[in-house]
Amino acid sequence: MTKRSFIGLTGPKLLCDRIEPDPKEPESIPIPKRLVLLIHEPLDSTRETKIKKGDTVKQGERLFLYVESAEYAVAPDSGTITAIASYTGDFGAVATYLILERDGRSLKTDEFAKVAETPELATADKFLRHLPGAPPLARLLDTDHKIKTLVIEGTDSDLASTTRQYLLTTAKDDILQGIALIRQMTGIEDIAITIPEENKASLLFDGTRTLLISSQYTKALPKIIMKELLGVIPVPGMSCHEQGVVFMGVEAVVSMARAYALKEPVYEKVLTVIGKDGIRHRVKAVIGTPIHRIFKQFNIVCNDRDRIIIGGPMQGVAAYTLYHPVQPDTDTIIVQDCGEIPHVSDYPCINCGKCIRVCPANIPVNLLVRYLEASMYEEAADNFDLKSCIECGMCSYVCTSRIPLFQYIRLGKHELLKLETEETHA
Repeated sequence: MTKRSFIGLTGPKLLCDRIEPDPKEPESIPIPKRLVLLIHEPLDSTRETKIKKGDTVKQGERLFLYVESAEYAVAPDSGTITAIASYTGDFGAVATYLILERDGRSLKTDEFAKVAETPELATADKFLRHLPGAPPLARLLDTDHKIKTLVIEGTDSDLASTTRQYLLTTAKDDILQGIALIRQMTGIEDIAITIPEENKASLLFDGTRTLLISSQYTKALPKIIMKELLGVIPVPGMSCHEQGVVFMGVEAVVSMARAYALKEPVYEKVLTVIGKDGIRHRVKAVIGTPIHRIFKQFNIVCNDRDRIIIGGPMQGVAAYTLYHPVQPDTDTIIVQDCGEIPHVSDYPCINCGKCIRVCPANIPVNLLVRYLEASMYEEAADNFDLKSCIECGMCSYVCTSRIPLFQYIRLGKHELLKLETEETHA
């Protein structure tokens, strides 16, 4: 729902969707014959890989690209690797995908079961990094930054999604067990959980601080929560965990609890799917399921020039293939008809000031974008607060000239990071 200001200097207020009072069980997507698994490491054609085409793997087995690799994927079922190839993501980020053809036998490895009796953070990172919800185990293990507060996100941070709210309202026992487990593993005493303010009377978690979140968009974003509810002022260029606060989706907490209870990883991801008709579907799909399998279940037809958005409408990114797999952090998938896609332009900024008034970080976006359009990334950071952007997307939403401001800013941050990395290693 959108509430636009009638007159005056205020910007529009976007309201996040709230879950229905009696949510139905998600519809399960049958596990496809072929799963697509991503490893966040580039494929080097000059090196011999550890995992090879034709290898058989067991359910729960970690799949490393090279002998010395730290990144891995987890096989959600047993089968045979039938393809290994390069994958290109946002801003040219290169990864590797594996095609796992299931054999239907569900043969399991007991690697995790051997260590599950004694929960430890390091072993969790070794085996459970790719659980549904993508637990931020590497950040919790980071010894360079002392973590003082863990915030469990029971509220969805973008519009249209109710994935986290569904788990918050239906998996309370698992959440409590997960919180106890994480507290034991990390030693963090200050654990808080975000809940919609409308549920403050019905959702209480003993021993955990409650952070009430209004339905106004941006209020559930991590840096807004840090500033307004934790009293930690975000420092430009620093991540939340570098300032001592780690955010963890509630699904990751639930997955951790279930994995240790079962003594094996879990693979089913809950997500919200919205078709071109605007109808919302809540589904469960095994990680690695190509998204066209989900669309087929709901008779969602994608034509040329339609847009597939992974994530919400404000912060999501476009997918370029129907074979894009469900990932541990995929909460929402939206399909837009090509005729409904918002128009963007290369018209110049007219200095209407809407982007400045709506920006939660008070960035002079109208000036910033001029430097980004000219690829002057260091100047944009030094003079116009590029690093202060919290990437809510509100500036793009209100832009009179339809300039894709959000995309310019994300690209600017990406290019600036590349420049700084090159200078560090020069």
